[in-house]
Amino acid sequence: MGVIICVFKYMDNKRKQILPVIFLFLFSALQVSGQVPSWRVGLFSFFDNVEFGGSALKIPQTMSGVQFNPEAGLAWDSVHSIQAGLNLLHEFGSDKAINIFYPVAYYKLNTRPVKFIMGAFPRSLVLNDYPRLFFQDSISYYRPLINGMSLLLGNESHYLNVWLDWTGRQSDVVREAFFVGLSGRFSYNILYIQHFSYMFHFAGTSDPLVNEALHDNLLFLTSAGTDLSGKLFFDRLDFNIGWVAGMERARADMTGWKLMSGLLFEARAEYSFIGLFNSYYRGEQLLNYYGDHDNELYWGDPVYRAGSYNRTDLYLRFLKSKKVNLELTYSLHFLESTVYHEQLLKVRVNLDNN
Repeated sequence: MGVIICVFKYMDNKRKQILPVIFLFLFSALQVSGQVPSWRVGLFSFFDNVEFGGSALKIPQTMSGVQFNPEAGLAWDSVHSIQAGLNLLHEFGSDKAINIFYPVAYYKLNTRPVKFIMGAFPRSLVLNDYPRLFFQDSISYYRPLINGMSLLLGNESHYLNVWLDWTGRQSDVVREAFFVGLSGRFSYNILYIQHFSYMFHFAGTSDPLVNEALHDNLLFLTSAGTDLSGKLFFDRLDFNIGWVAGMERARADMTGWKLMSGLLFEARAEYSFIGLFNSYYRGEQLLNYYGDHDNELYWGDPVYRAGSYNRTDLYLRFLKSKKVNLELTYSLHFLESTVYHEQLLKVRVNLDNN
């Protein structure tokens, strides 16, 4: 009850109107007979110190905070469920108790090999495997939800995932924007082929004073690799190399499609609580219109505006279980003939009644 009062105290009037509806569902749902109550409480805390001083491609900054995500709902017939709750972000050092508030509410159908989710739901449920080329780390900090749907067919070895994320409802001050994405994987013994892609549609506001160019960004990555996890000395050992293709246009500029491509090589090795990850991109510069709209238009890491970029992560997992994960990462970024540094500490806790 204390958490609810604290949340209510620091919300604006519009969000206060939403909150009673959410909690009315949370408490009344548990009283419905014939259904199985479910609940989940998630906590995610991060401290990400990005040391890119002097870079022309990425700003130096420290991002830190804690997300609190309580959910409750009902499940029935062993395959259907509905969940509702909140995702609250407090940034370290802020004078506000809650910096960003997101309502959570979604329906989930889970009957193998089909998994369908629709509503406002955690991004981590469906897009955790997308590389930073598509979504940089800060997206999980500040845009933790998908507003749309996901249809997943298959299992971890063979799957196809189609998804939609509506990120901007058009108004006088907000541009219409949405993602449509497709990913998949096919494995045969130690070999696999995987694919990631999306199209980002970025339109204008409803009544702009000046005509705003409508952007369409398409990004594709198709990789082939080998997974030797558990077959050698390492707990996890994985290598893949893929072809990156980008297609972009600003319709009002009448320039047609701009095409870009390159190669992305990734390798990961883990033993016990120690891991090493390396990612190397070589090719044409991506994110062509970044200078016009920066991270409004692009959700991937801006370092891929360089034709050559290497990232090496050394990470230590002090705790790794179904409920608690604690991970420390030290990263080296080889970019612009310089070595940049980054330190990242993450704590993730997930509790539920399942």
